[in-house]
Amino acid sequence: MTWDYDKFKKLEDAEEYFEFFQLPYDQKVVNVNRLHILKKFSQFIKEIDENDTDLSISDRFSKYREALQQAYQVFLESTPQEQKLFKVFNQKPKNVVTLTEITSD
Repeated sequence: MTWDYDKFKKLEDAEEYFEFFQLPYDQKVVNVNRLHILKKFSQFIKEIDENDTDLSISDRFSKYREALQQAYQVFLESTPQEQKLFKVFNQKPKNVVTLTEITSD
């Protein structure tokens, strides 16, 4: 498989990435987890770029392909709330008292 780096840089939608890498996907899964899959994929790409600096373009894109497949798989087995990729999932709600904060002094 030959990789077109310029085409890769222009990809925006999750579906475009799956088509570029010729990976099967369930549209329903992508519809629900689109941003989370792309966020996880970008984290994996960053790790690849930082840790594997001497890869050929072909090897790099093979690793990117595996990374997208892995990011997709994460959300087949987990939920966005469990992964906590976005700040909103890590923030404590304002004006809310949790049961663990209530004491009987």
